[in-house]
Amino acid sequence: MSPQRRHIAVVTDSTAYLPDKAADDLHITVVPLQVIFDGRSYAEGVEISSERVARALKADLRVTTSRPSAQAFVDTYEQLRREGASAVVSVHMSGDMSGTVDAARTAARELEATGLQVEVVDSRSLGMGMGFGVLDAARAAAAGASPEEVASAARRRSLHSSIYMYVDTLEYLRRGGRIGAAQALLGSALTIKPLLHLVDGRLEALDRVRTTARALDRLVEVAAQDAREHPAELAVHHLDAPDRAEEVAARLREAVPGVGEIAVSEVGAVVGAHVGPGTVGVVVSPRP
Repeated sequence: MSPQRRHIAVVTDSTAYLPDKAADDLHITVVPLQVIFDGRSYAEGVEISSERVARALKADLRVTTSRPSAQAFVDTYEQLRREGASAVVSVHMSGDMSGTVDAARTAARELEATGLQVEVVDSRSLGMGMGFGVLDAARAAAAGASPEEVASAARRRSLHSSIYMYVDTLEYLRRGGRIGAAQALLGSALTIKPLLHLVDGRLEALDRVRTTARALDRLVEVAAQDAREHPAELAVHHLDAPDRAEEVAARLREAVPGVGEIAVSEVGAVVGAHVGPGTVGVVVSPRP
C-alpha cells in the first residue's frame, strides 16, 4: 500500500453470512444483530447458532430479533479509526427489513465531528445478495478505490443480485411482520408451498405450488433462468435443510453451464428466525 493510499475499512452486519475465510482475508468487520428468546439476547454468529434457533422454532418458542445499537456502530467505527482507518464503508441489510442501516447512519452522523468519513450503504438485500457486494467493496478498498467508489461497488453488486426463496410456511415471516398476514393465512389454509423473491428490499410472493418437490423444482428453474442470462455467481442458503440445499446446488451446477463453485451455507439465527426451518434460498449475483 502506498503512503498516499487511504486506508478504507469495510463493515457489514451478521446477516451477510459471508464465508469466514473471505471475511478474514479481506479484513471485513462484522457487527452482529441480536436474537432474543427465553428472556435473553444473543449476538448472532457469536453467542448463538442457527441450529439452536431452529430447535427453538420447532418447539414453538417465541424468537425475535433486534438490530445493533447505534452505539455498537460508533464503537466499531472508532476502533477502526484507532487502527488507522481514514474512512469506513458500512454495508447493511435492506432498510425495509431491519433498522440496522438506520443505526449505522446515526453512528456516522455522531462521528462527523471527528473527521472520520463513513459511507453507509443500504444494500436493499440480505444474505449473500448483500455479501457479494460486501466482498466487491473490500476488494475495491484493497485496490485503492475512494470511499465513494468502494460504496458504489457494494451498492451496484447488491442491487443487481436476486434472491429466490422457498419456505415451508409463511407463518414465521408473518409473525415478524416481514410479509402480509393475508398471504400467510392463504398459504396455510390451502397447504400451498410458497416461493418468495426479493423485490426492492422486500420479500414478496413469487409463486405458490402444492408440494415441496414442485417448489424446489420451481426454485431451481427460476434461479437457473436468471443465472443463464448473464455471467453470475451463485450461493445457496438454508435453515436446517442441508440435504435440500445440496440437492438444489447440484441441480443448479447442471442447469447453469460454467457457473463454477456454488457456496452452500446455513443462514444465521436472525434470518433463520424469520424464515423458519426447511427454508432454501438461492442468490444469483451478476459478476461486475
